Amino acid sequence: MIKFFLMVNKQGQTRLSKYYEHVDVNKRTLLETEVIKSCLSRSNEQCSFIEFKDFKLIYRQYAALFIVVGVNDTENEMAIYEFIHNFVEVLDEYFSRVSELDVSFFNTVFHSTQAHSSTYEIGSCSVTQAGVQRCNHGSLHPGSVGLKL
Repeated sequence: MIKFFLMVNKQGQTRLSKYYEHVDVNKRTLLETEVIKSCLSRSNEQCSFIEFKDFKLIYRQYAALFIVVGVNDTENEMAIYEFIHNFVEVLDEYFSRVSELDVSFFNTVFHSTQAHSSTYEIGSCSVTQAGVQRCNHGSLHPGSVGLKL
């Protein structure tokens, strides 16, 4: 099950956050700081799956933007990894080459309208249970999406 979804820039600023379990606001800041530090400190050669406290972090970097998803120990890491890529593809299609400014705009719209996006729907169940399947294994390469960050 997805615990949280974060979009963060290279400077460590959170651009979008969504929590699927209750976390106090004060603890969110501390959690985000620790998560961001863990992801930003890793090299490109290291794995994008991190054991972190009582859950796992799965992240992908697209130019200057990191997308981090916190999940429980039973979640399929590759399914979440592909989910992140699919999410970026949707943003890229919607914004025609998404930028960090677009993500900030998306965050405002996302929270003000409380629209039901794929992150809301998938956050309520396991990605494996949601039936996320793709056969295009070439899409696992972050360079295939045209981010201009």
